[in-house]
Amino acid sequence: MVAVSGDELDAALIELGWRDMLDEMPDFAIPLVFRLLGETGAHAPVLNDVVSREIGAAPGGAPPLPFAGGSWVKWQRGAGAETAIDESLPIYRVLQGDSLPSSALDAGRRALGWWLVGAGRAMLSLARQHALDRVQFGRHISSFQAIRHRLAETLVAIEGAEAALHVAGQPHDHDGLAALLAKAAAGQAALTAARHCQQVLGGIGFTAEHSLHHHVKRSLILDGLLGNTRELTREAGKTLVDKRFAPRLAQL
Repeated sequence: MVAVSGDELDAALIELGWRDMLDEMPDFAIPLVFRLLGETGAHAPVLNDVVSREIGAAPGGAPPLPFAGGSWVKWQRGAGAETAIDESLPIYRVLQGDSLPSSALDAGRRALGWWLVGAGRAMLSLARQHALDRVQFGRHISSFQAIRHRLAETLVAIEGAEAALHVAGQPHDHDGLAALLAKAAAGQAALTAARHCQQVLGGIGFTAEHSLHHHVKRSLILDGLLGNTRELTREAGKTLVDKRFAPRLAQL
């Protein structure tokens, strides 16, 4: 895991022009920054910037965010926050906030989707390297068919989620269905990566010294923000039932 996170990384990103990039080229800035957060295991309260931009709030704030189960949280900026959800993230529960506009939910879900994809790739990289290095019964375990299947299924899930995120960033997603489905797919991909990569790593993946558990816990928290995979899948199903047809989300 990287050493620089939180307020220190937040300040560095601001100095590098993160907020200017977010205003001028969000379709480039959001995938770049959030995917790197996932791949490196770092964290910064940049989701606040994405949501604040869409609701017209001043930068640097921490708007309340919906969380799984109908609860609300804040991703605190600055020191002194109580961490009620995870010891590594300054996220704590708050009373119910104001409903976010659809544009803020869509942008936030796309950003979290890229973060989850990055976390999934980090877990896959750890499992792949272990499979190449670990020897059992005189063979590298990467030669075992069961190991290959788990790694392949993980890669397919991640690639599928990333493709969905590219579709969600296109201008024809007027009702946010593509963003909702992309966030659900990214959450499912990260959970698939956690499950399969844990199996590939075996006992070492459960230890505090190995970095897999950091990515797993991070993925669980990110999946819950702005609706988890199960909730979003149900919401998508209800939307399709109400529409009585499935809209074309991707031009193939």
